Amino acid sequence: MLTEFGKFARKLRIDRNELLIDMANKLGVSPAFLSAVEVGKKNVPEAWKESFPRLYDLDLSAQESLINAIENSVRQIKINLYDKNDVDKELILSFARKLQNMNTNDKNTILRLLKK
Repeated sequence: MLTEFGKFARKLRIDRNELLIDMANKLGVSPAFLSAVEVGKKNVPEAWKESFPRLYDLDLSAQESLINAIENSVRQIKINLYDKNDVDKELILSFARKLQNMNTNDKNTILRLLKK
């Protein structure tokens, strides 16, 4: 199943009359890697946030759509706990463990609190 980024990339290819291999070549990756990113088996490389707009001359609206698609396609986030104190570590790990069992209201409450 395509991620939001995969849908964005596929639409861009269709609009530009490109094949997957064409886009992969422009990005300097294999078609297999690009395909894995599109279906969410791999995260979108950070550099693509800059290379896509440049390679495809994306306007500001398309750049925003790209960033949103990338952010909504992330499968894994790494958090460096090296310099965190014990309370910070406990908070981060507790949140990660409890997130999937939280209801929408609790999630929205926490989100509002964090946005203050």
